[in-house]
Amino acid sequence: MLFKKTILCAWIGLLCASPIIAENIPPSKGEEQLLKQISKGFSQVAKAATPAVVYIESQVEVKPSMRSGRGPQENPFDYFNDDFFNRFFGFPYQETPKARKETARGTGFLVTHDGYIMTNNHLVEGASKVSATLQNGQVLSAKVIGTDPKTDLAILKIEGKDFPFLAFGDSDALEVGDWAIAIGNPFGLQATVTVGVVSAKGRSQLQIADFEDFIQTDAAINPGNSGGPLLDVNAHVIGVNTAIASASGGYMGIGFAIPSKMASHIMEQLIKDGMVTRGFLGVTLQPVDVDLASFYDLESHHGALIADIIKGSPADQAGLKQEDVIIAYNGQKVENLNSFRTAVSLMPPGATLNLVVRRDGQTKNISVTIAALPAEISGPNSPMQKLGFKVQPLNPELSQQLGLKDLKAGILITDVESGSPAAMAGLRPGAIILAVNRKKVESLEEFQTALREGAVEGRILLKVVQGDSVRFVALHFD
Repeated sequence: MLFKKTILCAWIGLLCASPIIAENIPPSKGEEQLLKQISKGFSQVAKAATPAVVYIESQVEVKPSMRSGRGPQENPFDYFNDDFFNRFFGFPYQETPKARKETARGTGFLVTHDGYIMTNNHLVEGASKVSATLQNGQVLSAKVIGTDPKTDLAILKIEGKDFPFLAFGDSDALEVGDWAIAIGNPFGLQATVTVGVVSAKGRSQLQIADFEDFIQTDAAINPGNSGGPLLDVNAHVIGVNTAIASASGGYMGIGFAIPSKMASHIMEQLIKDGMVTRGFLGVTLQPVDVDLASFYDLESHHGALIADIIKGSPADQAGLKQEDVIIAYNGQKVENLNSFRTAVSLMPPGATLNLVVRRDGQTKNISVTIAALPAEISGPNSPMQKLGFKVQPLNPELSQQLGLKDLKAGILITDVESGSPAAMAGLRPGAIILAVNRKKVESLEEFQTALREGAVEGRILLKVVQGDSVRFVALHFD
């Protein structure tokens, strides 16, 4: 706390001193002392935290995707041999390549004295070999303990004891403008320290992960920083650096970190069980805009509108109804849809969720006993993996980028694995899924629900738009 006050005072002094410096007038002795305090403060954080930051390398086998152009195996429904899809997804259409090995490089940090390391899932997912290089140059083999693709987090383990490690801070207590310090290995430059501020909180709908509640920072983050810590002035981890917004692939002042509250929760489960169990409510939600707020007689446009309820789910059993508007949970207002979804996902099965809802102009209090989220649709041995394709939601902005004027919602197929049931059925990246088993799907939640139901039955029927054609595709789970 003393350091935090010192650096704040020093920063105020720097602002006062800046006009003098700009005029090339040497700072006074007091001003010089303040500048030294700022420098000393950041160097203390770097000195305390850097020994716990490690360099991660993993060997990953990249499977080929069905991105082939026209030729002997041309599919009559494959009309994506044109420019707009290439520009958006950044790949040319060519014959399907063979599987190849690639090296992924990034950052991680020790979270316990006995060698547990936190990093990003995208650095180690599917890796055959992972290594961690300590700050003293020692290279150790790392074992993947557990991964969570939905938050892009993973836990590794190296053998040894008495390692330096970092403690988690309270990301909920962060305020916009607070100092943020990133340590990582951008472009392989080990133990690089950069400084900025917290630019925003609660960033979502970035299509980076399924559960998004990112801290935005202007601390310089580049390729190779992934999985590294974002620290406060007490050298506590407030976030896990994950992604950047960039037109060039390098730093442009916008980086995103997974908040420590979410990261520490995922860490505990992965270390204990090797997997993550999420809370399940069983509803399809949509945000409340100004027009909906007026229609449902709400005081503000904050809240979550229940568009659908899964039969037999905790929401159904508790008596929630379609068109209920959730305005508060466990004493907190629903400021945005994503924060509410994230809060529910972090609740353990059996926990009680106390909701305040608006129904037919009246306010009701409803308690729900949270269940465990059913089997994931993506990840090892999941329905999605068995079918062999990946998806993301289609929103109006993405639809415009792809030149799809008449389609504003749906599920976009972004990747199809060679030889998979999806590939054999003729599905290609760029196809839009409109319905599953004759049920319209416009959101990822609706698609997930429909896919789970189809997995139980052993088959699904997709209605897709592919090129200029609409067709139906039947897929079977092996």
